[in-house]
Amino acid sequence: MVTIGVLQTGTKEDVIPDDAIIKLNVPSFDEGVRKHVLAAIERIVDAEAAVAGAPKPPEITPLDRHSLVTNDVDATDKVVDAFRQNFPDGSVEQTKPTMASEDFGCFGAEWHAPAVYWFFGGDDTEVYEKAQKDGTLSALPTNHNPRFAPVIHPTLETGVKAMVVAAHASLAS
Repeated sequence: MVTIGVLQTGTKEDVIPDDAIIKLNVPSFDEGVRKHVLAAIERIVDAEAAVAGAPKPPEITPLDRHSLVTNDVDATDKVVDAFRQNFPDGSVEQTKPTMASEDFGCFGAEWHAPAVYWFFGGDDTEVYEKAQKDGTLSALPTNHNPRFAPVIHPTLETGVKAMVVAAHASLAS
């Protein structure tokens, strides 16, 4: 997946710009795949510039570099068990891997520490249940979406409780 987060060129509608800024995000599950996609992007950009007769080659500058988000298996087991003991039955489920490109992956990798990344809901219950019934859960806005607006209560309380429960499970052993 490649997401174009910024496409900026020119400053006025009647002036042809001499440069463009394109900011991309390339999340992946595998470092090899990520390197392959980034190399392909560079190849395509260089080829397009050459075909267009650009007076100089494009500048490609990596801005952010995030480690892959990898949950430690033992730490995940502890946190999941603790969540199941502290949250209502049926409210804790393990999800499939996602292409979270958060900076979270850097923490465990840089500090060589076990890490666990989790999600918790913030949607209005009625809106969520309707989307679930209609099969439109994927249409609900999530973080990084401009329409994302979690319901403050009980989302805030749930997040704080999850952090405390996870910290206790990790530090108690």
